[in-house]
Amino acid sequence: MFNTDLGKLIKSFLDFSKKLLVARWRSLLLLLIGVYLPLQIFGLLAVEVWKNKGGFPWDVPILVAIHSTARAQLDMLAVTLTQFGSGRAVFVFVAVIGLVLLIQKRWRSLTYLLTSMVGSAIINRTAKEFMHRVRPHIWESLAPELDFSFPSGHSMMSMTLVATLVILTWGSIWCWVVLITGSLYVLAIAWTRLYLGVHFPSDILAGWMVSIAWAIGVSLIIRPHLTKLTSVSETPPAEETTLLPEETQLIGED
Repeated sequence: MFNTDLGKLIKSFLDFSKKLLVARWRSLLLLLIGVYLPLQIFGLLAVEVWKNKGGFPWDVPILVAIHSTARAQLDMLAVTLTQFGSGRAVFVFVAVIGLVLLIQKRWRSLTYLLTSMVGSAIINRTAKEFMHRVRPHIWESLAPELDFSFPSGHSMMSMTLVATLVILTWGSIWCWVVLITGSLYVLAIAWTRLYLGVHFPSDILAGWMVSIAWAIGVSLIIRPHLTKLTSVSETPPAEETTLLPEETQLIGED
């Protein structure tokens, strides 16, 4: 019985999500061009500085300073903690939150969550392949990485997750809980990447900036902040499961 009901919920959500994204595709395209492209240009400038002068003047000194604190206990902490910022760990977090939103029939919020996280992953992979910035090789890392460095994937995924949750809980007491714990989480993941010597500080900063811009930009389009948090037993607001008038009109125009 539960599997049947869950299947119907998933089908209804997919139908709603498809209509919502069709209605907002122009705005999403504008977001990519108006927000992501300028940040990408900044990244290109950063790579040029790195190629010609060895990177930003503060990149290596910060890494060396952090490495000078290396201890056996911190080694174990960094190797363990950094896994919580990986794609697999973030996927588990998103899956749990997504299931709750699905059961609550908060389809607009769920569409926003998935769009933010998937879009962030696509942006990160595209930027890495486009930039081709090699990782620092100042010392032998305890958890070496083989792909490119700029921007940091761990930093992007952790920041996107936290920024998205802050927006989803905006206006409730949970927002402060997410903001405080999320900030500690984001900073901790960033520290592990620098401590392990697999990223330059500029990789971290770039990842944070593009993630914040993307999460906020998508929220302005899909508008999950129109609704308040509800319990599982409560009926979700109408705009969570129904397209807004302007969205219906956009589909009609297509």
